[in-house]
Amino acid sequence: MLWAVDPVAFAGLPAAFWVMAVLALVADARPYLVPGRRASSIILPSICFTFAILLAWGGPPALVVQLAAVAVAGVRMRHSVRRSLHLALQHAVALGAAAAVAGLTSLRLGPGQAGPSWLEVAVTCAAAAAWIGARHAVAAIVRRWTTDGRPRPHRRRGHADLLATAALLLLGPIVLVAAVVSPALLPLSLLALHAVHRMVRWAGESERAARFDALTGLPNRRALQSAIAERSPDRRRALLLLDLDRFRTVNDALGHGAGDRLLARVADRLATVVPAHDLVVRLGGDEFAVLATRVDGPAAARRIAQHLSEALSRPFPLDGTPVELSASIGIALQSGRRDAGTLLREAEAAMYEAKQRGDQVAVHGPDAAHHSPDRLALLADLRTALKNNDALNRNGEGLNGNGDGPNSNGGGLNNNGGGLKKSGDGIVLYYQPQIAVATGEVVGVEALLRWQHPRRGTVGPEELLRVAEPTPVMRLLTARVLEEVVAQLAEWCAQDRPLRAAVNVSARDLHAGDIADRVGALLHRYAVPAELLQLEITESALMVDPHRVLETTTRLSRMGVAISLDDFGTGYSSLQHLRRLPLSEVKIDRSFVLGMATDRGDAAIVRSVVGLAEALGLRAVAEGVEDEATWRLLAAAGCHTAQGWFHARPMPAADLGKWLARYRPLQPRKIDLGKPSNNEGAGWPPSPAKR
Repeated sequence: MLWAVDPVAFAGLPAAFWVMAVLALVADARPYLVPGRRASSIILPSICFTFAILLAWGGPPALVVQLAAVAVAGVRMRHSVRRSLHLALQHAVALGAAAAVAGLTSLRLGPGQAGPSWLEVAVTCAAAAAWIGARHAVAAIVRRWTTDGRPRPHRRRGHADLLATAALLLLGPIVLVAAVVSPALLPLSLLALHAVHRMVRWAGESERAARFDALTGLPNRRALQSAIAERSPDRRRALLLLDLDRFRTVNDALGHGAGDRLLARVADRLATVVPAHDLVVRLGGDEFAVLATRVDGPAAARRIAQHLSEALSRPFPLDGTPVELSASIGIALQSGRRDAGTLLREAEAAMYEAKQRGDQVAVHGPDAAHHSPDRLALLADLRTALKNNDALNRNGEGLNGNGDGPNSNGGGLNNNGGGLKKSGDGIVLYYQPQIAVATGEVVGVEALLRWQHPRRGTVGPEELLRVAEPTPVMRLLTARVLEEVVAQLAEWCAQDRPLRAAVNVSARDLHAGDIADRVGALLHRYAVPAELLQLEITESALMVDPHRVLETTTRLSRMGVAISLDDFGTGYSSLQHLRRLPLSEVKIDRSFVLGMATDRGDAAIVRSVVGLAEALGLRAVAEGVEDEATWRLLAAAGCHTAQGWFHARPMPAADLGKWLARYRPLQPRKIDLGKPSNNEGAGWPPSPAKR
């Protein structure tokens, strides 16, 4: 024992020393531990007294008291012998470093000593800094040895740890000052130690709340981002993003309380099947993620995904009811210096692709066509355009791309046509009139997206949507268009020219669930009647999660926003959608309309759709009306509305106003096929040869 070094010196220590020694043992019966930290990183409040003993009576007495206090803390924390020795080594070396610094000036503070000089105060602070540095250095070395020399990822320590340790150490000289007056004052220092304990506990709880999900106890998105950003020697990591399929059915059938319990059980099962070296995270809602740290390539990542999928496929007992779940999993492999944001976007894009294809697993990779460098560059340009475009300087997201024109679905996208001025580089909206077939009156417009790329020129809508839709940029794009259209509707209302405008929305928007709130906020902000806005959805958007789409469209319909089913006849389960969804109209796909005049089958399909819509109380809208013969056939079939180049190309809002000023409704049944019109003011275009 160190007691044998100088027993006479120990026997002659004053009462202040013995009071401090007892207080050190008492204090370490309640050590400080920040939640989520390693037990070896606990903060011992005894260091306040042992540092004071070191300053007043030297290193050996301080070391004896500190080792005894560590033993008390080890028993209280139920540490193993190895862990207790680790903690004792840290504090012994820390005291030695502090003693070495204090010994440079033969520093002695305490009873019987003159007041400390400014130099001695500075040396005291330096000794405290040496204590902190030495302890953390020993902890790092021991961790390295215990992991067979493998470097561990760097973890940033909380400021609360450092602040609490410094506060305890620098409280030591103040304790000595109290001892000069009377050792009876020393127990009052326990109140200061309690305040430090509350600070450490509050900081730990705050850190845990910021980095852990309250419902499941799993790390959250912030913790995942920190884990991805950590240095890894081999970068053999993969991020697996899981989205539970049909989870909202549980909420609707059993209530949100049951849904929360189900999420907690999903979290427990994932944490059970995922190895300790990997990280399980809840991102929010019904989305989870797994950061796998030992992945050799896509095949290994797929095996992990399959393992997770099999674990989730086992029924979850919930209130006596077995609940079946499945998940769509997107995988992104980390390599190079890709940051957390990029990896999350790639995993989300892959997950969305898996949902669209109806597969359980999809891997993001450069071998996919939509992940080619060219398309990734285009996606980056689109994101920049959404932020910097001067023509649309409102916050939002936008969409669209299906127009009418003989050369593309973009309504003549490759040709601005009609003498329209180019809108410049950036994202703009064009509007194509929709005409009532029976009266020839303009009953609405469809908003169509145009992007004039600074280097590529006009980007076709199909290419634009293929690039944007699997990524979060799609939602940014849709919001941009929604805000622009609602603002334009408000302007038309102010001009006493109310028009209904239709906007295409993607599956991503419908599955996000917040589009109804965003639309409602826009309509309220611009004071636009809800019936003037119509949202168009495609049948393919329904296939990924029909229940969620039904919930979202029902909310929109109850607000007064009309819902249109676009490209009708090209998707799946069309009649079922007509029966269940709160629709106002169906749009007959242009592929059928274009062939009406020459193909009996196409004409029969159009007539059947019109009759079905009429029977269900829905409007039937024909896209791609390009000539007079088609217009007449639609009138004979009883189609309600038509749009296409026969009346007008898509045009900017300013040109639409001029077009409306000179447009005169025409009755299709009065048209003489032998006398083609060239009345531009009435909206009739020149012959195709003159376009």
